Amino acid sequence: MPDIITRNASPVEQNWIKEIANAVSDPQILLQQLDIETTPWMSGFSARALFSQRVPQSFIARMEKGNPNDPLLRQVLPVVEEFDEAEGFTTDPLEEQDNDVPGLLHKYKNRVLMIVKGGCAVNCRYCFRRHFPYQDNKGSKETWRETIAYLQDHPEVDEVILSGGDPLMAKDHELKWLVEAIEAVPHIRKLRIHTRLPVVIPSRITTALTQLLKETRLKVILVTHINHANEINDELRHSMAILRQANVTLLNQGVLLKGVNDSVDSLKNLSNTLFDCGILPYYLHVLDKVKGAAHFLVSDDEARSLMAGLIKEVSGYLVPKLTREVGGKASKTPLDLHLE
Repeated sequence: MPDIITRNASPVEQNWIKEIANAVSDPQILLQQLDIETTPWMSGFSARALFSQRVPQSFIARMEKGNPNDPLLRQVLPVVEEFDEAEGFTTDPLEEQDNDVPGLLHKYKNRVLMIVKGGCAVNCRYCFRRHFPYQDNKGSKETWRETIAYLQDHPEVDEVILSGGDPLMAKDHELKWLVEAIEAVPHIRKLRIHTRLPVVIPSRITTALTQLLKETRLKVILVTHINHANEINDELRHSMAILRQANVTLLNQGVLLKGVNDSVDSLKNLSNTLFDCGILPYYLHVLDKVKGAAHFLVSDDEARSLMAGLIKEVSGYLVPKLTREVGGKASKTPLDLHLE
């Protein structure tokens, strides 16, 4: 992996950048660190050719040693099932790859989504953009300027969503330039950041980033991507507390994943632990049918059953909306629960 620590990174920033640079890219090393016998899993190691492995040490530290079925490990370990051809699973499940403006998706009337950076701190095996052509949607100021020009011409847009990859892969000085450019467009009122980086590397919430989000005139919403309660540790709690003090609204969207969180108890623990961390459960997505991830699929009927069970276990504000995203639709599609 190329050296991503540059002279433009501050000493504080270099902490999280070094953690990314030191992420584990070899599944054999990952399993050895967890005291898991590698032989039964070696046939899946070649799935890195389909989608590379990247797992930060901070995330590995939250996995249970000796447990090959650990729910965090399952999300990131390449497995042989990724080579399976499954009906309905494609490389572009949300029909995003024919966007007219590089790095910009305008799927919903009042909001646009920016592909700020193509990389991530962790490569989740179920990622619906694992085949996305990031090389044609480069995260650069040149591309961002095109987005700003687009925003200026579209007064119906009042919210900008920063996504990726992971938008917080951008350094603080890059984000400062981008946020200031967005807030200079008068009809933009909200800035939403979808990220998994602070989950796997909580040190990403730097003083400079927090100050930027606190001082902008935009209403800032940060949406974490957390699928299991074990992902939440003390460092993450501390980082989220810092963001709350900066008046950032914290929401979570998860994905329903077979072998990870497909039980009522798991979903209940996730909702409760999120709330204890100051994060409100927002969405629970059924799996986007991306090629290579069919082994994570939970059926719609089972998803409905799980949510019906969850509703009986937690308060209403801890029940995320069960939904799916369909390419070409003007909004997300909720799954009716058919409760008795």
